[in-house]
Amino acid sequence: MEIRKLGEFGLIDKLTSLLEIKDKDVVVGFGDDCACVNIEGKLILFSSDIQIEGVHFIKEKISPKNLGWKLVSVNVSDIVACGGIPRWGLISIAVPENITFEYIQEVYTGIKEALDFYNFSIIGGNTSKSEKIIFDLFITGETDRFISRSGAKEGDFVYISGYTGLSRAGLELLLMDKNNYESWEEEVISFHTKPVARIDFVDVIRNANSCIDISDGLAGDLGHIEKQSKVKIVLEKEKLPVHPLLEKYCKKYNKNPYDYILYGGEDYQLAFTTSQKKEKGFLIGYVEKGEGVFLKEKTNLLRVEEKGFEHI
Repeated sequence: MEIRKLGEFGLIDKLTSLLEIKDKDVVVGFGDDCACVNIEGKLILFSSDIQIEGVHFIKEKISPKNLGWKLVSVNVSDIVACGGIPRWGLISIAVPENITFEYIQEVYTGIKEALDFYNFSIIGGNTSKSEKIIFDLFITGETDRFISRSGAKEGDFVYISGYTGLSRAGLELLLMDKNNYESWEEEVISFHTKPVARIDFVDVIRNANSCIDISDGLAGDLGHIEKQSKVKIVLEKEKLPVHPLLEKYCKKYNKNPYDYILYGGEDYQLAFTTSQKKEKGFLIGYVEKGEGVFLKEKTNLLRVEEKGFEHI
């Protein structure tokens, strides 16, 4: 069977079924934003994410400095989604022989800025050559309480840490290849090229019942919580926040903003459920007994397609 017929998540399921975790110190293995291991009473988090030219980024559409920043941010987002703070990282790079040192240096300048912002260190790694640019970051973190995708409970409130949909709009603007962008369009593009992981939400997430980082789209990622928690999630359309810039973009280009809010990827916000209302974040729905993700508009309840971006 060709891998493309399996899809990204089908491939993951088949591969992980071949591996057995026997170590009793592993608290959480496959299937969450991070793995978690109990090391002498400390909960240590492990995750990794990669940036591959032509798959995750187009070299001509992102500055090397922003690429370095993004590499770090997307990894930190996974750590925060599990209630943790980043501690150490290992970076592997593979680049074509004709790439200049100055380009790589600029990528590392962006990496250094992000490390300073999120307050952790890269302590090792590896280098090789390849036909395309590849940056892979393995990250570790720690937490006092692991927050998984499987802890949502009936009666929970559903929150997101910020606006979604802007990254997809930014990517679409980049792909338009316009000679000149308006200043507000450049701001939209920045949501795609320089995302900021919501490390400011760590304390909120540590008191949540479940959480996931929104990398593949709000609907698809909430679908992971719904399935792993075995609950029904209802989103209230009037409570879904629409960023003024997204509204402006959709009006100009005749788009539906809710397609972006629900199905746009690479926002790196956090979706979480909690048994008590919070002052921080946007309250967008609630958890019920049952299954599926639904969108409620007045008295109408429509099942949402739990689709998200897949890399395969």
